[in-house]
Amino acid sequence: MLPAAIRRIGVTTRIVVLGGGFGGMYAARALKRRLGAAAHVELVNAENYFVFQPLLPEVGAGSITPAHAVSPLRFLLRDVAVRKAVVDHVDFDRKTVTVFQGIQRRPTEIGYDHLVIALGQSADLSRIPGLEEHALKMRTLEDARRLRAHVIEQLEHAQITRRPEVKRGALTFCVVGGGFSGIETVGEMKDLIDRSLKFYPGIDPSEVRVIVVEFADRILGEMSQGLGDYAARTLRERGIELMLRTGVAGATGTQLVTSTGEVIDTRTIVATIGNAPSPVVRRMALPSDRGRIVVERTMAVKGRPDVWALGDCALIAMKDAPEGPRDYAPPTAQFAVREAKVLAANIAATVAGEPARPFDYKSRGALASLGARRGVAQVFGLEFKGFFAWLLWRFYYLAFLPGISTRILVAMNWFMDGISPRSVVQLRAAPQPSIRYVHFRAGDEIYEVGNRADGFYTVVTGAVEMTRPDPDTGEMVTRIIGPGGHFGERLILGATRRKTSVRAVEDTKVLVLNREEFLRLADSFQAFRDYFAPYMARHGVTWPITADNDDRPAP
Repeated sequence: MLPAAIRRIGVTTRIVVLGGGFGGMYAARALKRRLGAAAHVELVNAENYFVFQPLLPEVGAGSITPAHAVSPLRFLLRDVAVRKAVVDHVDFDRKTVTVFQGIQRRPTEIGYDHLVIALGQSADLSRIPGLEEHALKMRTLEDARRLRAHVIEQLEHAQITRRPEVKRGALTFCVVGGGFSGIETVGEMKDLIDRSLKFYPGIDPSEVRVIVVEFADRILGEMSQGLGDYAARTLRERGIELMLRTGVAGATGTQLVTSTGEVIDTRTIVATIGNAPSPVVRRMALPSDRGRIVVERTMAVKGRPDVWALGDCALIAMKDAPEGPRDYAPPTAQFAVREAKVLAANIAATVAGEPARPFDYKSRGALASLGARRGVAQVFGLEFKGFFAWLLWRFYYLAFLPGISTRILVAMNWFMDGISPRSVVQLRAAPQPSIRYVHFRAGDEIYEVGNRADGFYTVVTGAVEMTRPDPDTGEMVTRIIGPGGHFGERLILGATRRKTSVRAVEDTKVLVLNREEFLRLADSFQAFRDYFAPYMARHGVTWPITADNDDRPAP
């Protein structure tokens, strides 16, 4: 019911929600339901779908199809404006959000009266040598698809190789992290392997080695000691090794080196560690602690009553004087959904000139699947384990799934998976090459001022015209760049937007590199680095370019 005070105002409040995960999607829905026509609610997300992340391990194991772990945001949020775009930055003084949208990634400003930040966190594995380059992650739908394809590839390779050391590495699977994500991933991955071996007669089950590497002295530290111990016993009974009190010192394409000095021959490393704020959140320069935005208990960002944050990217205290990690809301779906409801109520109260209330919620419990129809659960203070806990896990998340059609499809997937063999079809999505040739006809626009910086260009044949305003006079300056010339260097400096316009003046072929490939070449080839070093030095950048430069504004 719309508060009477809001109905009397008669002005539409513009609310922009950044992020389409649990926090963002549920916040947008709750805001529209609470405020109705009194608010224009718009959600901005890089994808046009909502990912039900608790099911990603099952997607990675093939027990459900990728399409059934996602739901269209436009279907879930029928009264909310959904914009598929990438957030670039926020101007808090002008109260605008700049996004890149469309095929050409044109910059567009979105004004707001209230801004909700629900951009989650990213993964940063760069602190451990080799882990960023060689580890698989489990954060996105594509990560889950890639894991399944990779596991099947290792089985295929092990089936045909005649080299024992190669077979040993192919059949050794390591998961780094013993929290919920790591344990559910390793349990489902072991299911996939065990149920697939009958199709690979050249592999003996004793040759398969599955390992969990955990720095703490136990797994599932968020649950009770008893349930953690049961989970450990169950995994060991299934043939999964637990390396506790062990960290990762380094990784290569064929080995994992632990903090104890052990070298494990493996071609599969799945990292479920390394939470870090997303680059766009770092660029906002909001008050932060432990990599998360500091908010009041009402979820308003400290010092900015019109900016709110929730979910994984926000540090939300559960009491007025928090003393430790347990006094803050954990980054889980259960809490994000409850945070969304309270946040919507608080924005409605703020619009009506009424006081907001602090977020206060006590967890109803926690559940984890261990694979092989076993699980652990804490529900309202009661503990369950084994098959019943696994059923609880499935029923809980089935009820939690948004949309009745999604629930039906997932239930059908589970039913069919229970009565039929696990598919070993290996499907791969073809990624866009990070180094690629692109052809332009004479007159084609390559990019214009303000577009998102998406590559570093070298002219192979033909010629392009670059136009930019002179910084002193403001007059437009034109330069022709021919074969061997290059443009788009601002990307390397960490810029996100173009300050020039470039068009082809002849039929032109260019080589395009993304930022990561450019930096790899610069780190690997002295001549390449020497060529660009003077240019970088003029802008205060020295080699090696580190993560500290990622978000610095380019000149």
